[in-house]
Amino acid sequence: MDRRTLLKTAAALAGLGRFAAAATGLRVVVAGAGIVGASIAWHLARAGASVTVIDKQGPATHASRGTFAWINATWAKQPRHYHRLNQDGLSQWKTLQQGLEIPVRWGGSLEWFDRAERQASLAGQIAEQVAWGEPARMLDADEFSALEPGVKLLGAESAAYSPNDGAVDPVLATRILLSSARSSGARIQHPCELRGIRTDGHRLVAVETSTGTLPADRLVVATGAEPRIPELTAGIAIPQRSTPGIIAVTRPLPRLIHRIIVAPGIHLHQRDDGRVVMGEQDGAPQTEAHAARLQGRPNDFPSPVIARQHGHRMLEIARRYVPEIEGAEIEQAVIGWRPLPIDGHPVLGTNPQRPHVYLAIMHSGVSLAPAVGQLVAQELTGDVSLDALAPYRPTRSFRQVRRY
Repeated sequence: MDRRTLLKTAAALAGLGRFAAAATGLRVVVAGAGIVGASIAWHLARAGASVTVIDKQGPATHASRGTFAWINATWAKQPRHYHRLNQDGLSQWKTLQQGLEIPVRWGGSLEWFDRAERQASLAGQIAEQVAWGEPARMLDADEFSALEPGVKLLGAESAAYSPNDGAVDPVLATRILLSSARSSGARIQHPCELRGIRTDGHRLVAVETSTGTLPADRLVVATGAEPRIPELTAGIAIPQRSTPGIIAVTRPLPRLIHRIIVAPGIHLHQRDDGRVVMGEQDGAPQTEAHAARLQGRPNDFPSPVIARQHGHRMLEIARRYVPEIEGAEIEQAVIGWRPLPIDGHPVLGTNPQRPHVYLAIMHSGVSLAPAVGQLVAQELTGDVSLDALAPYRPTRSFRQVRRY
């Protein structure tokens, strides 16, 4: 662990220690057992709070199951304050990896576009990354091939290399965080759906669920792309443009790629167990049949046959860049609904009218989970407002922004 990471880790642990006394006896219900809710619950339990995590289906069954799980602080993380938060997320992933033995595959990412004007913009964005402390750079074709001999650089003569990036199995990471939170006294309940809250003035008394009433002093809403929950519980509507994406995973293969590949039309990375994870850059074909399948925001396709069809369609795209992936078998293909506030930033904080309901609606959830878990735990247990989260309050003026 480098000196910067060591200092951040020490500061984080010291911060939790300062708030542990205040957290003792604080009853917190965390709604949502995805990677963000799991991180918040873990940090809260470690700080001494009495934590109950609820989920209507189970751990990592929604957005965290259907995410590409790219840990990064790359050019798309704009502006500077958001980029800095993502840098902190990467740093704290290394702390979690060491402390909880969460397998994270580091090695960086290689990204390029097949349009000359977009490649020119990418070069400028990488120069900005360097100015912001990232050791990123543009690689020519020979340098690319030396790093990834099994990958074809098609459509461009150079690629952006961001060596700090990594990837994780989000389902496994979520389960490890929840297991550790349980060891610190947290309770995990599922299936258990959030139905509402009971208050006494501005004081939260209890959380109403499908399985009964849970006494609580604070409620954390980490339910991802679910649009109605913030208004139901916090009395505030969060404008989102949540979009579905397909993630397909192969059966284990020999080592084909060593880094995250962000190629035109497809994203790829290969886990330590040999499974290749694929995400489509542009989403699934906009057909009438596919639109019908998305009614009700399902996370699964209506049949294994249709799931495999989508997986094999993605394999055909991947084969253009990684020829040796031909013949791979699709183990799983799922639909992931990305929680995405319209300005592209997280929503973290409370509505002053309901100060005991804390919203944690995340993008980018995987990259930010460790940092956000620590910061939210500090705000809740210390009854403080941290400057680092000031740009992400739910009461801000939302403006639609598309950065990628």
